[in-house]
Amino acid sequence: MKFVDQAKIKVISGKGGNGCISFRREAFVPRGGPDGGDGGKGADVIIRADESLNTLLDCQYQQLYRGRKGQDGRGKNQTGKSADDLNIPVPPGTQIFDVDTGELIADLDETGSFVIAAKGGRGGQGNARFATARNQAPRKAQPGGPAEERELTLELKLIADVGLVGLPNSGKSTLISRVSNARPKIADYPFTTKVPGLGVVRAPDGQDFVVADIPGLIEGAHEGAGMGDRFLRHIERTSILLHLIDPSPMIEPSAIERFRTIMLELSSYGADLTLRTMIVVITKMDIPENRTAAEELNKFVEQQDLRVKKISAVSGEGLRDLLFEISKALKDLRSRK
Repeated sequence: MKFVDQAKIKVISGKGGNGCISFRREAFVPRGGPDGGDGGKGADVIIRADESLNTLLDCQYQQLYRGRKGQDGRGKNQTGKSADDLNIPVPPGTQIFDVDTGELIADLDETGSFVIAAKGGRGGQGNARFATARNQAPRKAQPGGPAEERELTLELKLIADVGLVGLPNSGKSTLISRVSNARPKIADYPFTTKVPGLGVVRAPDGQDFVVADIPGLIEGAHEGAGMGDRFLRHIERTSILLHLIDPSPMIEPSAIERFRTIMLELSSYGADLTLRTMIVVITKMDIPENRTAAEELNKFVEQQDLRVKKISAVSGEGLRDLLFEISKALKDLRSRK
């Protein structure tokens, strides 16, 4: 399925049904009183977080959502039927913005959370409501309330416990494919991951957590370069960042400079990303020529007061220890809440 994390839609609620002007007509009743019923309420348009979805693809294909009108009132004091609400399912993690004002209307960060994006019009009152001692035969009724219309921007931010960041070809896709149920595209050229992906991981201690694989970042990503800040926002909700680095001495610039590049992009993007719990993961340790460079990088990173793990997703070296470390860090974070 195509991954879509932005969509623009228009929502129009249902107009309220009109009140009815009617009078009783009964045999042997010389003066029939007013019996016009009220109109029914128009449909609300409701946007609701649905755990079965992980993309805004449906909202990209259908961009207009219109609620039904409430039924008009009828004689014999019959109230018109209210229209059923129109529900728009979106993935958990969807933020809803008003196009005209830029206001954040709602952040649907939990399954089942919802917002009324456009409220249906009220039903108009029938003439039976307007009868008084002085006016026993009113010939007026209320029209139904107007529909509400809004243009909205939907933005999805993935909800995951752990986010994988790093330069292209740093080993993120290989790692997530080895430790989770995700099966991303893997190849030896940059930007094989073009959309964020989620995988569920079970640590050796039995704890489950969700990992988000973010497309490779490059210098200037916070300003939109490469895959850009469009995908950086997907790690805003993560509790832990795994910063993956290929230590290969055959790549320029050096591994230390590559580490600095990603840290600068995280810092420049904002959202306090550099203040998150971070584990630096030195990858591709199955390649002999990487080991010396990996030791130098390890020493440098530890000087920054960051945790370091060395792994090979290909051979499995260090994976069990890494999962234990992630599980322990998540438990620590949850115990503080």
